[in-house]
Amino acid sequence: MDSLSPATAPAHIDPNTFTFPAWQRSDGRKGIRNIVAVAYLVECAHHVARRIVDKSGRDDVHLIGFPGCYPNQYALDMMQALCTHPNVGGVVLVSLGCESFNREALRKAVEASGRPVEVFVIQQEGGTASTIQKGVDAVSRIRAIADTTPKTEMKTSELVIGTICGGSDGTSGITANPAVGRAFDTLGAIGSACVFEETGELIGCEKIMASRAITPELGVELEACVQKAETYYSIMGFGSFAPGNSDGGLTTLEEKSMGAYSKSGSAPICGILKPGDVPPTGGLYLLDVVPDGEPRFGFPNISDNAEIVEMIACGCHLTLFTTGRGSVVGSAISPVIKVCANPETYRRLEGDMDVDAGRIMEGRATLDEVGAEITDLILRVSAGEPSKSEAMGHQEFILTYKAFDPVGPACLPLKRA
Repeated sequence: MDSLSPATAPAHIDPNTFTFPAWQRSDGRKGIRNIVAVAYLVECAHHVARRIVDKSGRDDVHLIGFPGCYPNQYALDMMQALCTHPNVGGVVLVSLGCESFNREALRKAVEASGRPVEVFVIQQEGGTASTIQKGVDAVSRIRAIADTTPKTEMKTSELVIGTICGGSDGTSGITANPAVGRAFDTLGAIGSACVFEETGELIGCEKIMASRAITPELGVELEACVQKAETYYSIMGFGSFAPGNSDGGLTTLEEKSMGAYSKSGSAPICGILKPGDVPPTGGLYLLDVVPDGEPRFGFPNISDNAEIVEMIACGCHLTLFTTGRGSVVGSAISPVIKVCANPETYRRLEGDMDVDAGRIMEGRATLDEVGAEITDLILRVSAGEPSKSEAMGHQEFILTYKAFDPVGPACLPLKRA
């Protein structure tokens, strides 16, 4: 098994032959991390869950949760996907007691996945202090069980990788985004599943995407996804072009869309996912994050981290985050790798950035060279090297209300093969 540490990492790694140690889950999937998730099931339980995580004193215990009280199928589906993610080794659930979230369904889903799980209902456990102490003790028990998870060898072709862009500027579509596209082309060609987003930032690119679909029916669905986003934004009275984008030198929605689109590379598009759908094969997938039905939820995602969470729910082992203006966020459950598009931003925020794609603008590197660097870093992080946000303890998480219809066969044509 070809494992890796930062001190011994070669300059370039062959993704075709590279393997690394991973955790074998009972459902057949493999994880690159083995974290314990402490999940609150309503905002009223958030503080207690956070204190349990803090008092555990461990970086591999992460806080996730849903703040709402009114029941929502999307939230339940997402929490089930997140709590059974291949990077998760065990779960502690924290409930107030009177919220409408179906904690028993979530507990059963985690239990059925073969992971240890314990549930604490604050109203039944004696309140804040008592539940915190019981939760801390439970984390210790679950951590001990998770540590016995069998180790296995994982291939590059078994990875699921997501990408998003945030804080885009005029450099994003020139450097970081197309460099990620190069990495996606490399990894997708050997069997990794690569997931890009988001339809609201791809308006104007729908026909180009449709031309890359592996079936004509999928091409129609790709165009419909973008049209749904355009309609949603129009009715709600906003768009994906933010003032910060303009301040950063972007001039039009079309320019921003083309820049965001370049993250997808040039490979054929295999299918469309909705949050929580796991890619059935390797290859390139579009994640549709805009709710189905009549617009009623406000912004499709209120922050970049909401999209990262949806990618993780689709099984992404890690996420590539491209930024021109700069961002410091990471994520719970799966590492985030920052690819900085703007060389000036990189120099200001070097401590938070993993890759300086701005070198392309200054003639210090080519797109292919930065794409290869991103590929190498994906493999190093998969093998255990922490990304910068991970090393600094960033574990941002947010989950809100949404509603989605199931994808049809035209959206995942390879499922029929």
